[in-house]
Amino acid sequence: MAHEEDALEHERASWKPSAGLAVAVPDPVQNPGLPPHRARVTDQDPAAMKRAVRTVYTLFYLSLAGSIWAVAAYMLFPIESGRIIDIRHNNLFIGLGIGLALLALGIGAIHWSKAVMSDKEFIEPRHATRGRDTTRDGAVEALRAANDESGFGRRTAIRGSLIAALAASILPGITLFRGLAPENSPSNPIAGDPVALLSHTMWKEGMRLAHDPSGEPIRAADLTLGSAVHVIPAPLAELSHHDGYLEEKAKAIVLLMRLLPEQLPADQNKLEWSYDGIVAYSKVCTHVGCPVALYEQQTHHLLCPCHQSQFDVSRSAAVIFGPAARALPQLPITVDDEGYLVAQSDFQEPVGPSFWERH
Repeated sequence: MAHEEDALEHERASWKPSAGLAVAVPDPVQNPGLPPHRARVTDQDPAAMKRAVRTVYTLFYLSLAGSIWAVAAYMLFPIESGRIIDIRHNNLFIGLGIGLALLALGIGAIHWSKAVMSDKEFIEPRHATRGRDTTRDGAVEALRAANDESGFGRRTAIRGSLIAALAASILPGITLFRGLAPENSPSNPIAGDPVALLSHTMWKEGMRLAHDPSGEPIRAADLTLGSAVHVIPAPLAELSHHDGYLEEKAKAIVLLMRLLPEQLPADQNKLEWSYDGIVAYSKVCTHVGCPVALYEQQTHHLLCPCHQSQFDVSRSAAVIFGPAARALPQLPITVDDEGYLVAQSDFQEPVGPSFWERH
């Protein structure tokens, strides 16, 4: 684009190549220039231009319809039943709607640029990082010219359909966020409340601690000093996946460790929640919920492998390093008449990431 003043004039003075780098060749490459311009059909035939315009906004409206269908499919094909066929239908029809919306939007934009927008070749020289005021004014004028050439300002059908398609294309994604949490129901009034859900697990008074995943109950006498055992509630092993096995396990999973009783200072531990040096803590990290599964028996430290939070088991699993904000919840335990480890009650605080506690 030509201007009255040279936008590079104030920089050309510094463009002095080193004499050691400048090479003069006797047969420099000639600029081939631009190939001859070939007019498009839409440039020569007004009827073809009208057809192209109709095609473009039809594609944009088709994209709009695809987005609306994806939102409708989310409601028409629910997945609350948990059946595989319902999940497949939900994924299929939502995916088809989103795919149609994005495909039609992309094809419409490409066809608009190739068949409707102004078809001109031009060379745009490099400009300074901060151009002169005349250059900046020229850029504004170029935007105005681009608006005139593309027809965005005057082709209301294309503009309106494009804006509607773009706005609608994000609706399916927003709608799908609703599926990230279950919905409350009369039978389960706290299904959609993560704070309430994580405040209660399967653990109940008298429920035996069992090996994960076999479900075999654990005797206190069988635990060796320095051992760390992955534990689940004994009844959990009898649940099927359709009955919420994974959901319950994710909340109730526990790590059981045995220390010397004297390694649990009374002023830093709830000794009434332990038995003969055996303590049980939630395996779910209080940072973002990763499994805390690495135990160093010499230092009595638990390590979360995700973000390196460390907890001191000898001090009520207090945080000693890393981003975790609070100690691991402790499961109160004791033994029954047969010597098996049992829970005294459920956890006394919510398990999992600390941000669930923020109401």
